[in-house]
Amino acid sequence: MMPRPMAGPMADPVARLGVDTALGAIWSTLPDARLVGGVVRDLLSGRPVSDIDLATPEPPETVLTRLRAAGVRVVPTGLAHGTVTAVIDGRPFEITTLRQDVETDGRHATVAWTDDWRSDAARRDFTINAMSLSHDGTLHDFFDGRSDLAAGRVRFVGDPLRRIDEDGLRILRFFRFQARYGGGAPDALALSAIAARLSRLAPLSAERIWSELERLLAGPSPSPILRLMQRTGVLEAILPGADPAPIEALEQAGAPPDALLRLAALIGRDADQVARRLKLSNADADRLRLLLAGPVPHPAQDDDQLRRLLADQPASVLIDRTWLSGAGDAIRARLAGLERPVFPLAGRDAVAAGIPPGPAVGSALEAVRAWWMQGGCRADRAACLARLPRV
Repeated sequence: MMPRPMAGPMADPVARLGVDTALGAIWSTLPDARLVGGVVRDLLSGRPVSDIDLATPEPPETVLTRLRAAGVRVVPTGLAHGTVTAVIDGRPFEITTLRQDVETDGRHATVAWTDDWRSDAARRDFTINAMSLSHDGTLHDFFDGRSDLAAGRVRFVGDPLRRIDEDGLRILRFFRFQARYGGGAPDALALSAIAARLSRLAPLSAERIWSELERLLAGPSPSPILRLMQRTGVLEAILPGADPAPIEALEQAGAPPDALLRLAALIGRDADQVARRLKLSNADADRLRLLLAGPVPHPAQDDDQLRRLLADQPASVLIDRTWLSGAGDAIRARLAGLERPVFPLAGRDAVAAGIPPGPAVGSALEAVRAWWMQGGCRADRAACLARLPRV
């Protein structure tokens, strides 16, 4: 497909991005460089742009030399893959030399530099990610990505089977992009290739799987895509036994688009097993355990009972559990309106009251706290201190 100039507000992409000075510095040094991938896709679709990546036909060593000579700070972030990062006004811009695959094993690729833009575009995953944009606003679109973007089609570049064989993660990326950019029925060729290549998921690292799944779960409405993943066998392959139905309930109830909350709904079972399978961070694993274990507030409980729960768990955890249990908004409003009670005594108070340092202090405080909890966590510091000598 022949390159064509952009029309309307896209005619000046630099101004649209709001980084005129930075991109101007790069383009004055590397005039043949182009914006590539997500930045072009999101400019075309009118979505916010986060990362700004460029590609260039110059070898990475030349890119480094030229930018440094121009006074630009450059970090050799991935020279083996042809990538350097220019840092201008504190913002990173990844610049990658055009590449073509020499050999792939489904996880890693051996690449060679090229000056052929079409060859570089042909190794990308989807047509909507294979476009590039020159500094003068000319769009280079070899695989009709612009039309696919407008039509809500997520389509592999070239042969879907080959693209998946090059990197099995593209299976999960297909579903994430379908959720964000797709409209209507998903591409039949893509689904057929995915069903034929489920084995390509097995070698993927847990970290890469969770990275894609987390981004999907944080999207506006992941349940239809999760159903599609279930029908193709992908969901069972990455999370055996997972059920999208509870996520549909969360969406209908208006729950926040929280990836871990939705993961808890999706698995509805042993958090430790899933945390190990996905190699979640300690913080994420701990939160998943809290979501799936412990008492769940319900509307029939009075304020004293809710305060007892709040004394042991923050309101945010309890509110998340009500989303998972299907409770209504009223209980969440009550929890949000209650101040979290804090037991007013510490070890030094017990010692000051004449209790010998050691295990007796802990026992005394536990007994007073149990009395404080039984009373709905209402007793103040003075009342709790008065209780100490009678323990």
